[in-house]
Amino acid sequence: MRSLIAVALALLLSGTAASAQPAQKDAKGCQDHPMFTRMPDSWIHHCSEQGFGAHDFVAADGKTKLTVEGHVWMLSYYPQAAAKVKPSQLQIARNFENAITKIGGKVVTSRQGRSILQVTQDGKEIWIDLTSEFTGKHGLTIVEKQAMAQDVVADAAALTAGLKATGHVTVEGIYFDTGKSEIKPESARAIGEIAKVLAGDAALKVHVVGHTDNVGTLESNMKLSQDRAEAVVQALLRTHGIAPARLRSFGAGPYAPVSTNETDAGRAKNRRVELVKQ
Repeated sequence: MRSLIAVALALLLSGTAASAQPAQKDAKGCQDHPMFTRMPDSWIHHCSEQGFGAHDFVAADGKTKLTVEGHVWMLSYYPQAAAKVKPSQLQIARNFENAITKIGGKVVTSRQGRSILQVTQDGKEIWIDLTSEFTGKHGLTIVEKQAMAQDVVADAAALTAGLKATGHVTVEGIYFDTGKSEIKPESARAIGEIAKVLAGDAALKVHVVGHTDNVGTLESNMKLSQDRAEAVVQALLRTHGIAPARLRSFGAGPYAPVSTNETDAGRAKNRRVELVKQ
């Protein structure tokens, strides 16, 4: 993100020279986001940053929401008390909207007090929620869209407990590229944990079940889920020497969701591999 070139806003300086009143300083640890300079005579009242979070971008109807997950920055700007003329809501909106369109972005929605902007830079999809008040105060919520890096991988003990408790368990930490069935190298640890479960109980047989979200056609999702389940089976056979009679692959496609398919977070939960006791 730091590689993004800062966008210089076409700002209109308003008013005459400020009085001798001392300027407010930015809140400790806060600075402008690399994408934007700031409105003249403004200071950062507060800021925050999350390596992974989510924000709801509200459509023009005020009801429809798009939840975007990824790296989140929040900045709140106040006009300097000494400024004789505060920027209007329209002035703030047009400055940021013009800045984003100049670098190939777009204005998704624009209404009084709120603009939703979107741009793709260096292959990264970036969303901006701009809010403003008649007082000249304004805020930016910037989300660089990305999937969460899965830090937790289910271990053999947790998988075994899940199978004993409910007869099925989701295996965290198995990764595929979008629309593909080749297991990514970082999945090796999770595959190894499945092998430990099977090694710990010689009588255990399992179905390896692939699941998808509902994006795309039913036919493509059914095939994709079957191919992914079979890829896990083959990894267990080749890499860990599990007997073929102990494993069967099955593709459930989008038929057994565990969350809503209306949000990115829900769809991510629905794309999974499960073990089901035979």
